[in-house]
Amino acid sequence: MHAIRVWDLPTRLFHWSLAACVIGLVVSGSVGGNWMNWHLRLGYAVLTLLLFRLVWGFVGGHWSRFSSFLFGPGVLIAYLRGRSEPVHRVGHTPLGALSVFALLAVLLVQVGSGLISDDEIAFFGPLVGWVSGDTVRSATSYHKNVGKFLILGLVLLHLLAIAFYKVVKKQGLVQPMLLGDKKVDEAVPAAKDTLGTRLLALVVLVGCGLVVNWVVGQGGGF
Repeated sequence: MHAIRVWDLPTRLFHWSLAACVIGLVVSGSVGGNWMNWHLRLGYAVLTLLLFRLVWGFVGGHWSRFSSFLFGPGVLIAYLRGRSEPVHRVGHTPLGALSVFALLAVLLVQVGSGLISDDEIAFFGPLVGWVSGDTVRSATSYHKNVGKFLILGLVLLHLLAIAFYKVVKKQGLVQPMLLGDKKVDEAVPAAKDTLGTRLLALVVLVGCGLVVNWVVGQGGGF
């Protein structure tokens, strides 16, 4: 058994930054009032992070690329039956991959709906003027009810999965996401995590931030 770099630094920073922003969004959205200013800012931050992750899924470290955890139904069924290949347990497992894609999709829809939501009190998304009133009402209802609880449910499942792997399977998932390395028995490729890749990640992040700034600006300001 030897340790290899599984999660590159940009992926780890994305993970913990997204977690912090989601917590902040839930808290600020629940408190309301002037905290909604922070709710909007955190929403823009989450959109930036999500765009970054989509790009990083193609150019990031080996185990962060979508190609490393894009599994077919057969692989998922084999994993659930305990017959998966060892390499499928290095990065995201077939079941964990479903959780990742589901969370990314739900968060993207949630942020997108927030851009065209209106609380009819003092705060509204920057792009409400681009859609009809019916669309704004539907987006607001989804954002405040369905989307919020979908995210809370997925986060709860994520935490339960971490506890299950720790207690039942004796596999810690938190430490590799903190430090980057994981002990494996198989000869598998390590994720590239150099100064060059980290600078590339910074460029991608800044670019995604500029895109979000432009999108929000279409409604009159950041």
